[in-house]
Amino acid sequence: MTLEEARPADAPALHRLVERAYRGDTARAGWSHEADLLTGPRTSEDEIAGFIADPTRHLLVARNGEGGICACVLLHDKGDGLFYLGMLTVEPAIQGGGMGKGLLAAAETHARDALGATRMEMQVFSRRRELLAFYDRRGYRPTGERRPFPYAEWPQSGALFDDLEFLVLEKPL
Repeated sequence: MTLEEARPADAPALHRLVERAYRGDTARAGWSHEADLLTGPRTSEDEIAGFIADPTRHLLVARNGEGGICACVLLHDKGDGLFYLGMLTVEPAIQGGGMGKGLLAAAETHARDALGATRMEMQVFSRRRELLAFYDRRGYRPTGERRPFPYAEWPQSGALFDDLEFLVLEKPL
């Protein structure tokens, strides 16, 4: 899978893709959504534009045959060889066909070979057992750290539970 850095002009399409994949009924066409946990927006065009402009972040995209964006992933340089992987997104209609696995593998390769990463970190909702199992099968292991959901920082999240938390996973590259 070929990944490229997102361009500023990609922000609107990326915003629409992420919202389709993570929230609402469109997200339920796939299996990796958060629609049963949160009802508010996942991100904004401004946030995505900020990721694209930030030199410590690498928002990578995969394009379909027509040049449209069908998947994306965010890599954030945390220093000392540690990169945070987030916003792993595949168009819901094509989830389940291996693109997520390919996207994850390509992101890991890019982080290691192009950016100098030695470890990858992510956080996954503790309630998402099937997603935790997906990452476990790909070598991500719990660090023992748990991070509370930032209710105060994301009041628009539409959280459906008051006990949401993330499990931190890590993988050596």
